[in-house]
Amino acid sequence: MYVTDTGRTSDHGARHAEEGVRRLAEQFRHPGAADVIRPLDHSAEAVATARRMVEGLLGRLKVAEVDTVVLVVSELVTNAIEHALPPLALHLRRDPIAQQVWVGVSDGGPASHHGPWTTSCTDDEHGRGLGIVEALTDGQGTLIRADGMATHWVTVST
Repeated sequence: MYVTDTGRTSDHGARHAEEGVRRLAEQFRHPGAADVIRPLDHSAEAVATARRMVEGLLGRLKVAEVDTVVLVVSELVTNAIEHALPPLALHLRRDPIAQQVWVGVSDGGPASHHGPWTTSCTDDEHGRGLGIVEALTDGQGTLIRADGMATHWVTVST
């Protein structure tokens, strides 16, 4: 776990959090890396939006493990919608030299209650997402700011 920021106020704090995410992502950066940062609505539609965006971008870049990255993004964005507060953003870096994709999903930190999908399910109908993410990725972690905002990140070999 990485802790950054000292709890500064909103605008400056948000910029500082983005810097922390960028610094963390820098370890996967080489010349030729492709970066994307996109804000997402904090709604169920964001999952499909994120999947389409990742599939289109990585498909154009001819990344071999597009389906794996799309599934991981789907799980991370779903978790953010169901268990965290807004704002929500997707970070994506493709590094052709290291042959990895770095994915980060930033959120506003833990919500006080679960989202509508989770609360509508029985216990055996949810809770497998992070296990799927762990099985499909090479590394994962969470960058947590002092004010509770978080970026959950993974790396996937391509």
